[in-house]
Amino acid sequence: MGHLGVLLFLLGGLGTLADICEIPEVDSKLVETLGQRLLPWIDWLSLEHLNPSIYVGLRLSSLQAGAREAFYLHILKLKYQQSFLSPRLAVNDDNRDDQAKPSMGQLALYLLALRANCEFVGGHKGDRLVSQLKRFLEDEKRAIGPNHKGHPRTSYYQYGLGILALCVHQKRLHDTVVGKLLYAVEHDQHLHRDHLSVDTVAMAGLAFTCLDHSNFNPNQRHRITLAIRTVQEKILKAQTPEGYFGNVYSTPLALQLLMNSFMPGEKLGTACLKARTALLASMKDGAFRNALLISQLLPVLNGKSYVDLISPDCEAPRVLLQPAMENPSQTREVISVMLKVPSVLPPYRHSISVPAGSSLEDVFKKAQELGGFTYGTQNTLSGPYLTSVMGKEVGEREFWQLLRAPDTPLLEGIAEYTPKNGETIELRLVSW
Repeated sequence: MGHLGVLLFLLGGLGTLADICEIPEVDSKLVETLGQRLLPWIDWLSLEHLNPSIYVGLRLSSLQAGAREAFYLHILKLKYQQSFLSPRLAVNDDNRDDQAKPSMGQLALYLLALRANCEFVGGHKGDRLVSQLKRFLEDEKRAIGPNHKGHPRTSYYQYGLGILALCVHQKRLHDTVVGKLLYAVEHDQHLHRDHLSVDTVAMAGLAFTCLDHSNFNPNQRHRITLAIRTVQEKILKAQTPEGYFGNVYSTPLALQLLMNSFMPGEKLGTACLKARTALLASMKDGAFRNALLISQLLPVLNGKSYVDLISPDCEAPRVLLQPAMENPSQTREVISVMLKVPSVLPPYRHSISVPAGSSLEDVFKKAQELGGFTYGTQNTLSGPYLTSVMGKEVGEREFWQLLRAPDTPLLEGIAEYTPKNGETIELRLVSW
């Protein structure tokens, strides 16, 4: 019986009903379909497309990609070490030498990928990677400031991810670094713009859970315990009537946190079953197409979370994925999508015709071909991030928000969202 099981047994003996978050098994065909959507990404081996989260998600899932998976880790090691440890990022064969090197968030995910392969980061190269991530956290701590009046230069999500990555490698951090994330959870106005960011608090909770399980930062133990409970309560309060925690795409990370939780009463188990039902319906509707989000969901469907990387099971049997069968191409009907950009002068408004099933990015490309519309993107682990529209670049703490008329924010990125015929999509420059 594991530690959690012993604790639940003892609580039961004391007359207390302790509730846990369990996700019953999901149809293996649905899980396989999700895994198959990751296979094309495994063959994209350029630095800008490499995504350590894909490897982590597969290793914590019930699926495997065989030799392709092992080769993917090999390329990750080669290119990430070259990028982070070389004096200069090597020039690509196509002479594009200005590619940004991976972010500190990507470095944190790379460390999670090593741990998913039962490797501890070590040696001279490993120590340098750890030092870079620790320096990042120290810089973010200084940006937040001694009175917590500032903000991380990146986000509290990346801050929590960095702490988690170092924790699973048994690397300790100073109490003051952990304390900034604790304060942010204790004063939740630091974790959201106009609504609670479930992803951010879930990542913070996973980091705290790892610190708790590893007995790190003993002087902060009481605060860590209370913060974990606070995160649990915030996530449960964010459950929608449909069953999602925040929204469909923040639910997998929330469940990773809740699966490591127990609470008195029956609220937790009921909430998790409701979330499973909602996720199942979304999976059947084909909602999950983004590689990062799939890689966060697959561990949940296997009863795992990032916290399991403290002591991963690298011998667990996993089913070998086979590529999905290609459907014969068929002539697709043409649809019209209205594209609006009111944040520029003169405002842009134009109807764009594209084949049905096209992504929003396809609509942008078609609009750019027709003239009068321009846009720019930056590759991220979540897919292409919109950096400019009509020549207007995002400033500090600004972003281009995508809305479906009249005023519904899109939950998916431009590469995943599929507009319907007659929809109006607005691009709005907003500050946070």
